[in-house]
Amino acid sequence: MSDLALVAQRHDAGDPLAGRRALFVLDDGVYLDGNSLGALARSVPGRVEDVVRRQWGALKIRSWDESGWWTAPERIGDRIAPLVGAAAGQIVVGDSTSVNVFKALVGAVRLVDDARDEILVDATTFPTDGYIAASAARLTGRTLRPVRPDEVPAALSGRTAAVLLNHVDYRTGRLYDLPSLTAAVHAAGAIAVWDLCHSAGALPVGLDEHGVDLAVGCTYKYLNGGPGSPAYLYVRGDLQDRFDSPLPGWNSHAEPFGMREAYEPAAGAARGRVGTPDILSMLALEAALEVWDGVSIDAVRTKSLALTDFFLECVREYVPEGRVESLTPVRHEERGSQVALRCSPDAGDVMKRLIGRGVVGDFRQPDVLRFGFTPLYVGFADVERAARVLAEELR
Repeated sequence: MSDLALVAQRHDAGDPLAGRRALFVLDDGVYLDGNSLGALARSVPGRVEDVVRRQWGALKIRSWDESGWWTAPERIGDRIAPLVGAAAGQIVVGDSTSVNVFKALVGAVRLVDDARDEILVDATTFPTDGYIAASAARLTGRTLRPVRPDEVPAALSGRTAAVLLNHVDYRTGRLYDLPSLTAAVHAAGAIAVWDLCHSAGALPVGLDEHGVDLAVGCTYKYLNGGPGSPAYLYVRGDLQDRFDSPLPGWNSHAEPFGMREAYEPAAGAARGRVGTPDILSMLALEAALEVWDGVSIDAVRTKSLALTDFFLECVREYVPEGRVESLTPVRHEERGSQVALRCSPDAGDVMKRLIGRGVVGDFRQPDVLRFGFTPLYVGFADVERAARVLAEELR
């Protein structure tokens, strides 16, 4: 056994989160793709069976009341809230991240005066956010201006209506400074909208603490909600009575069963709803979130940094010099919970070979190997094995 394998054993023996691994369905491989799709929580299949057979099969429409279907979007939102540093009553679950980005960005523009005619968007963003920002700009008569997150403070002006930023860069794993960027946006009189897809469930966010206006995120990555599980929308409490969603639906009406001709938004986070909730996937998500009971997000962050530090150490020790280059920041305050390695010219083939040997990460064009570290079920022995197998494939 190598020295690093022994180090991994010691780390795993002292890991306070090690017991959480048993709550997931895992095989003998190393799963480092939780930044794309989290592993299945053991509680989910039984819960889904109950939803299908008893709640839907037996109770049928009665389950909207008797099984709590109607209140699920806000109830599950309140379960997510502590993981992103929000008080209850500010998060509603439903729709996709894309739909929620649209609601949040158009809603943000509607919160400021018409003289603010420019929207700033993260130039390095996941493509969908850019597409939606461009559409929101066209629909609201604003100009869209792509800027890198570190360029935002200099780009802000009295023209800025809203700024859409990613908390963690999906390619490199770089973590951006949410507190200081939010403060800069507010100092300019604009609205801050954050995409938390690659940070929620991996590190502290502090939405309330840092005064974030609006935020969105998916639930199928570090929150392990399952493929296509519903996303969420955060609207800060003091903005809720002014939040004007561009997608008003019967489900967000103050009297949803009144079938009124005129729209009157519901109070609170519920005005972020649109149509009928997707109950099957929503209740699967609710079951998946039980793995977080009793878990401190600070403890998750501590382990995440230790895992990524150890992986980088193992890569330096095992991988032939010059074969890969880390794109992920070394400084903890700039690092999310993934490591991106540039591997030219054969990154795609390398990842296929890794997956064939039971080490699952993913490949991003043109030359990036991505490895996501989910602290609830990834251990240090996994990390050492992944780096060792990578080195064997690159020799």
